[in-house]
Amino acid sequence: MSEAAAEPGNAAPDLLPLFVWLSPAFPVGAFAYSHGLEWAVETQDISDLASLDRWVDDLLRHGGPFADAVLLAHAWRAARAGDEAALVEVLELASAFAPSRERQMETLNQGDAFLAATRVSWPAPLLERVPALWDGRVAYPVAVGIAAAAHGLPLAPTLAAFLNAVAANLISAAVRLVPLGQTDGNRALAAATITVREVAPRAAGVPLDAIGGAALKSDIASMRHETQYTRLFRS
Repeated sequence: MSEAAAEPGNAAPDLLPLFVWLSPAFPVGAFAYSHGLEWAVETQDISDLASLDRWVDDLLRHGGPFADAVLLAHAWRAARAGDEAALVEVLELASAFAPSRERQMETLNQGDAFLAATRVSWPAPLLERVPALWDGRVAYPVAVGIAAAAHGLPLAPTLAAFLNAVAANLISAAVRLVPLGQTDGNRALAAATITVREVAPRAAGVPLDAIGGAALKSDIASMRHETQYTRLFRS
């Protein structure tokens, strides 16, 4: 370590909370959701490593994960600034911003679980204010954004870690469903990491009134999954 890096003013932020919150061990139940990917496997839209790479890349660039990253960024900024009106606006939009019943269930169930676990194990005054500000359910990316702001975590690594965790969960589902081997799963994770590095900074700059998506096949897959006869995942 250089002397400059050792100086207190140049110390890197402690990102360990992100590793804990966004790991498969944190009790949000992410393993139970496939974001419609189970239907995509059923219809052979995802059948090998190449098709999985394309599907995940599209989601990170144009689908629900990208919109979630935008919501996370706005929640983080509002929480960091103490702007309660702006935070409530993000909370309200995020709770309704889902193209299907299962997508809404996915984000709200994980968000509520994340907030409950974080308030108990990683308490902060801002987290205790959320129920007083908003009497509805909390979407997952908004919960992560609030927690990161409450604990002084920078936005850029929070966005990257969140998107990477989402991609990892999708790939884990595909490894089990296609099925793919662990080597192909690791290749898919490496490809997704490249996309995350590009996409996370872009998501940070999107205005709230410009949020949207174009991964229509994924949205349709989430609707079809609701009536899929045999399934392992909740979404």
